[in-house]
Amino acid sequence: MTTEIHRDAWGIPHLRAGNPRELARAQGLVTARDRAWQLEVERHRAQGTSASFLGTDALHWDLFARRSRLDDTARRCWAALEERDAETADWVRAYVDGVNAGLEGTTAPEFGQAGLTPGHWEPWTPLGVWLATHILFAGFPAKLWREEAVRHLGERAVGLFATDGPGTAGSNGWLVGGERTTTGHAVIAGDPHRFIEDPGVYQQIHLSCPEFDVVGLAVPGIPGIAHFGHTGTVAWAITNAMADYQDLYRERLRRTGAGVEALGPDGGWARACRHTETVEVAGEEPVEVEVIETDRGPVIIGGPEGLEEGVPGTPPVAVSLRYPPRVTGDLGFGALLPLLRARRVADVDRAVDLWAEPVNVVQAADTEGGLLHRVAGRVPVRAEANSRRLVPAWEPGHEWRGWHEMPRTEPADGVAVMANQRGLATPLGVEFAAPHRADRIAALLAEKEHWSPGDMPAIHTDTHLASTAALLDHLAALENLSPEAAALRDRLLRWDRRMDAGSTGAAGYAAVRGAVVRHLAAHPAFAALAVPPACPEVFLPWLALLPRVGFALEHLLRAEELYGVDRAAAVRAALEEVAAEPPAPTWGETHRLVPWRALTTTSYDEPGLSGDHDCVLCTSSVPGLTDLAARGPAARYVWDLARREDSLWVVPFGASGVPGSPHHRDQLPLWTKGDLVPVVTDFDRLTKESSI
Repeated sequence: MTTEIHRDAWGIPHLRAGNPRELARAQGLVTARDRAWQLEVERHRAQGTSASFLGTDALHWDLFARRSRLDDTARRCWAALEERDAETADWVRAYVDGVNAGLEGTTAPEFGQAGLTPGHWEPWTPLGVWLATHILFAGFPAKLWREEAVRHLGERAVGLFATDGPGTAGSNGWLVGGERTTTGHAVIAGDPHRFIEDPGVYQQIHLSCPEFDVVGLAVPGIPGIAHFGHTGTVAWAITNAMADYQDLYRERLRRTGAGVEALGPDGGWARACRHTETVEVAGEEPVEVEVIETDRGPVIIGGPEGLEEGVPGTPPVAVSLRYPPRVTGDLGFGALLPLLRARRVADVDRAVDLWAEPVNVVQAADTEGGLLHRVAGRVPVRAEANSRRLVPAWEPGHEWRGWHEMPRTEPADGVAVMANQRGLATPLGVEFAAPHRADRIAALLAEKEHWSPGDMPAIHTDTHLASTAALLDHLAALENLSPEAAALRDRLLRWDRRMDAGSTGAAGYAAVRGAVVRHLAAHPAFAALAVPPACPEVFLPWLALLPRVGFALEHLLRAEELYGVDRAAAVRAALEEVAAEPPAPTWGETHRLVPWRALTTTSYDEPGLSGDHDCVLCTSSVPGLTDLAARGPAARYVWDLARREDSLWVVPFGASGVPGSPHHRDQLPLWTKGDLVPVVTDFDRLTKESSI
């Protein structure tokens, strides 16, 4: 059978081949044609070589990638995959062959701007891309923040600044069983929230061969459809479980004539692996980095002499990272082919038993009425202290002792909602998202007895912001305000609490909220946290005080006492400040999309957005710092189990990553408005592009 590439009206690739291997090669080929620059950036990030053409802005990532041994871990996982699952390894190799073929002769303009020639993908490169994409996904640097917060403010600070407030990015996902739909069959819908990148982090694709026919959202650089897929008889989707599965250890290191040793929990010194690597930096001198690995894991902060920029008089600090793929040699790629071959929820269930990371909540439904709601991944069993803070490597009791059994539950009344809140995955995590998004989705679903696939975008785009209550309650209690401040306060109390782009109330609320955050962060009680500790730059976003206050504002305003801070005075000052200099007329004037691009070849006037962090329409800014939105729905999907052709999807930009392509940004107006495009799977309705 000839392998064929087809396209629909939106340029989405639909691939047909005689077997899974040829289909994987076609997926790699078309991905390289559509996303050559994106693939090369991701390959270099996985290797820790991106600064060689992106310059000093990328150096902090490369240093982390080298020290955490991402490329070596990918190679280790590849070797293990070859040994235990030859079919999957061969399938991944075919995908890589397709990528290399597609990269040949690429004309993507970014290569010329960067002076870069496409390189060669190795069989383990997809594993490295997956690892680099998700290594910070579980947020282990939050443990560094907790160390500082407890050191300066005491244990109570952990709860006050917890990301159960507006601090955690994640995803929305909901499953509605057939008894609650107009068709009598289940619907699964949702949207993954990530940093918005151009090209997007998800690729709409259709993969068809005699063994399976699947549509879904692929991760460019990874074969198959891992996160969101529909095979015709079963569909699945994921959200971040907010599990804690990575540990940080304080290490005591010393140099010897033979290298470096680390003090272990048995009281003895053990040889650590050590070597140096050179990181090339465009326009600058190369940077040498020392790579050390103890029995716990790679040292990602400091070394035998402490931090590179340590504070005089402080003891040396070194911190190692222990993460599951480094320990097990398994990234969960063994789940990818079984997912494509799934026909029922039991097949999806068995497939995700092989999942490793990130740890996800999985929802699935099939055409026979089967439903699935479970957690998938690997979370180590260890002391509770490991989950919360840094633990001493030289003390016993902090070792890993096997793996947690993954929780599962039956959807109540045929409905399951997961938006990163406490719930199914609670035993596996420490901090979760605020319950506002999940509660709002559940409330909306309860408003109607029966839902159709076409009804779901109204939930995707809901802008009600429940977390406003804490600040509005403080505003309502204020007296003796200036006339301007009193008028602003009264307008906000009458506001419908919807963060619509055209809303003047949303603009006023956001301006007052930002001013309150700045006033609280400037209070002397938090002065010690205003200057982050010396540590690698890659971790600084987790240690910045202003975002921490902004993300925890709801907790901080509602706490019985806040380290002597006069919150009423802070709210009053913020209100008067904003009233004296009125904000932009509408929320969308300042709440604009700012996608990440490795290089910018063209300037774009990005749209103003509705939504906010705790809205179902989760478009996230950093209160007190900027209204610009760097995070949001990286895709939206509606999987219909009655008729797959009634399913819907959309991505922020388009199917192509090539600037100037008609499909580079053609979905952006739809994504901004909340519209979706139909899923097409009938090859007779597609345009054949080529045979390979």
